[in-house]
Amino acid sequence: MIRLTVLYKLKPEIDEDSFIEWRLTEHQTGINAIEGVLQTGFTRIDSAWPKDKDSPHRFMTTVDWPNMEAFEKGFYDPSVQKGLKKNLEMLQDPIFLIGEVLARQNNEAD
Repeated sequence: MIRLTVLYKLKPEIDEDSFIEWRLTEHQTGINAIEGVLQTGFTRIDSAWPKDKDSPHRFMTTVDWPNMEAFEKGFYDPSVQKGLKKNLEMLQDPIFLIGEVLARQNNEAD
């Protein structure tokens, strides 16, 4: 499985509450509609470890695809890249990480 992880903070002029509302509705729907996406997650970072350290990022988005071919087909689609370019205008210091998930375990009860 291929996971895209994006770490970022908002530009100072972007209202966080409005961003979260947009991110959880319109943008979440858009991410789920990207070809091949298996699952996606959105996290607000409220603290870091060790406790005396601040996180350089406020948010994290993860998106999973079954394999690299599906990732490249979905993520690099011209319409996805066009939307991404527009969305990046709200973000400050984004970091995009693309990795292969080598282990995964779910401890939740059915």
